[in-house]
Amino acid sequence: MSAEPLSSGRWLSIVGIGEDGRAGLAPAAAAALDAARVVYGGRRHFALAGPLVAETRPWPSPIHEAYPEILARRGQPTCILATGDPFHYGIGAEIARLVAPAEIQAFPQPSAFSLACARLGWPLAECSLVTLHGRALARIVPHIQRGARLLVLSWDGTTPAALADLLTARGFGASTVTVLEAMGGPRERTRAAHAEAFDLPAIDPLNTVAIAVAGAGQALPLAPGLDDGLFENDGQLTKAEIRALTLAALRPHPDQHLWDIGAGAGSIAIEWMLRHPSLRATAIETRPDRAERILRNAQSLGVPDLAVVTGAAPAALAGLPAPDTVFIGGGVSEPGILATALAALRPGGRCVANAVTLQGEAALLAAFADHGGSLRRFSVDRASPVGGLHGWRPAMPVTQWAWTKP
Repeated sequence: MSAEPLSSGRWLSIVGIGEDGRAGLAPAAAAALDAARVVYGGRRHFALAGPLVAETRPWPSPIHEAYPEILARRGQPTCILATGDPFHYGIGAEIARLVAPAEIQAFPQPSAFSLACARLGWPLAECSLVTLHGRALARIVPHIQRGARLLVLSWDGTTPAALADLLTARGFGASTVTVLEAMGGPRERTRAAHAEAFDLPAIDPLNTVAIAVAGAGQALPLAPGLDDGLFENDGQLTKAEIRALTLAALRPHPDQHLWDIGAGAGSIAIEWMLRHPSLRATAIETRPDRAERILRNAQSLGVPDLAVVTGAAPAALAGLPAPDTVFIGGGVSEPGILATALAALRPGGRCVANAVTLQGEAALLAAFADHGGSLRRFSVDRASPVGGLHGWRPAMPVTQWAWTKP
């Protein structure tokens, strides 16, 4: 009995293909591929899926330039070839934002993560899944935790060695780095080495890296309030205790965008992004040297996608993507900053502002009188040497105003 080549109304087929090529396709997936008049994909995909009768159109660079062309084919049998599971760090999720699910029929294969777990006997649900394909290596940093198992999609054959160097530099050289190459096909190969002695040669560009983290390095804690020493700074830094309280007041939720105005060392924006991988932030800092320092801190602490704007608020806020949340850590008493930030906030958005000066506190008292919200004052004392003994040394108290836009 032959498979139905094209379901009613579903003109776009998204077919996942593995290294075993056409032989690994289910009958329905093969029928959808053969029914298409045009097939989009990479040249490697075309070779795996051959022979193809349809016209083949390789992806342009950047790939999104092909999307209007695909949409213009609405109603005509069209196929997209992708690696493995197109909806797991694949093209499927991008296309589904443009084409209604009722117009798509998808045929996923096992993802590289699933194949890696099958090879290693690892439970997929207990692994951290990361893609470095077209992304910065530093994104792996928050996932480097003692005893963790990481599965990483590589950018190319150089990624495994770069990961090994990063692990070693951060004190996790004892980690086992397993490289799984071209899984599912005749070229499949699995090799492993410790990060500190990694020397695997001639790694296939199509590889997935499995890391069993081990070593005595310093992992980033999961709770907010990172040690102040982790941030390169010139003293312009929201200290750990106040930072933890501020993150709690900001109340991050997935997919939100934060403006960190007067960012200093960028600690609030960085810790905001560490709370969830979908969170985004823009740090606004007047001084160029501090802006550069924020970028270094973001790279070191695993959030290289932090956007940094160098300029003075409120002028520097013009044209930025609208925020869901605003933090003002510096300059709250400067004319126009608070008003501009509140106006830019989306409905339901949250604003938190800290002040240590009398002028800043006066601005927050005025905001509280005008808008409501909540006011709190924090004071932290730290034990410090007093001769051969120790005594309490108070830090400057911090006044905090928090408000949710109606």
